[in-house]
Amino acid sequence: MKREDKEKQVKELSEAFNSCESFYLVDFLNMTVAQAVKMRRLCRENAYTFRVVKNRLALRALKEEFPEDLKMSFQGLTAIAFAPQNPVGLARLIKDFSRQNKVLSVKAGILEGQFLTADRFNEVANLASREELLARIGGLMAAPLMRILRTWQAPLSGLGTLLSQLKTKK
Repeated sequence: MKREDKEKQVKELSEAFNSCESFYLVDFLNMTVAQAVKMRRLCRENAYTFRVVKNRLALRALKEEFPEDLKMSFQGLTAIAFAPQNPVGLARLIKDFSRQNKVLSVKAGILEGQFLTADRFNEVANLASREELLARIGGLMAAPLMRILRTWQAPLSGLGTLLSQLKTKK
């Protein structure tokens, strides 16, 4: 690879690291070309990026503020999955793809600016999506209002029942 190409890749990776607050380092050992194409397509359809990188070039592109543990994870075959939005969705996508094809394993990552070990990755992948959490909060906020509404309606429904019983007696 020519020096200009390497510099271009380092610049692209540096921009990607700066623009994304969340990314995962993935070991793709024993992954076939067809599986790699499928993974890239899945990522692209969901607005994520999946790139196979050379470890030395990626290390050059990393900022100095990234943890040393993350830098130590750049060994062996490494791909980087970038999540500009919804990092939990990307974690789920990687976990599902790994479960189906048994080829991917997460080495480490950065989640919302915080270092993420491979052990904690499954916790992130099992989190509820943002929409699910917002729906739960909405349900919790609406529950007291529904109880108040039922309490206010109880005397009226009781009055309606009483009037219908009086009507049937007469």
